[in-house]
Amino acid sequence: MTLYRFARAVVTGVCRILFRVRVVETEHVPPSGAYIIAPTHRSNLDTPFASFITKRRLRFMAKREMFQHPLSARFFTALGGVPVERGSPNARAALKATQAALKAGEPVAMFPEGTRRHGREVSDLFDGTAYLAVKLGVPIVPVGIGGSEEILASGKKIPRLRRVAVVVGEPIEPPSDATTRKRSDLVAITAQLQVELQKLFDEAMLLAGYA
Repeated sequence: MTLYRFARAVVTGVCRILFRVRVVETEHVPPSGAYIIAPTHRSNLDTPFASFITKRRLRFMAKREMFQHPLSARFFTALGGVPVERGSPNARAALKATQAALKAGEPVAMFPEGTRRHGREVSDLFDGTAYLAVKLGVPIVPVGIGGSEEILASGKKIPRLRRVAVVVGEPIEPPSDATTRKRSDLVAITAQLQVELQKLFDEAMLLAGYA
């Protein structure tokens, strides 16, 4: 954890200086226990931006390519990364690792949009976030990240120096009678999450200076 604290301090420090990151409503973050952070996703920088909301280590799934070099592998592992290859048996292994982290009481970051999206609309969310929340009885903390696409959009390699805002929403608690066996329960929670994320994303974009 010492390595994590050092790595987080370096990453958040650099991001705060370069992108003037503004974080609001952090009082919505649970002070302890397991929970799922569900941020909007417009850039590869969204994971470090999400880490601004808590000093606790976040576990997150990341492309296996980010772990190919020994130095980057150690760095991303220290930050809580779980390597995953899409469409492979490793994806199931990564999901199990994420579930194990939640069972151990750790917070986990999951992007309900799946991959990086473009533009202002939050839609077509995957229900994996709702599934884990219901299965393990943990809250979902929606997070809007505004400005990350303007810094480093998909296909770009050199970030631009723009402002970023991170807005934390109130936790979404899965109903006590919800079950993963009922598709309608997962759909309802996912729909609620989509509404909250759109609201938070719009607010974050305004705070970041993008009208």
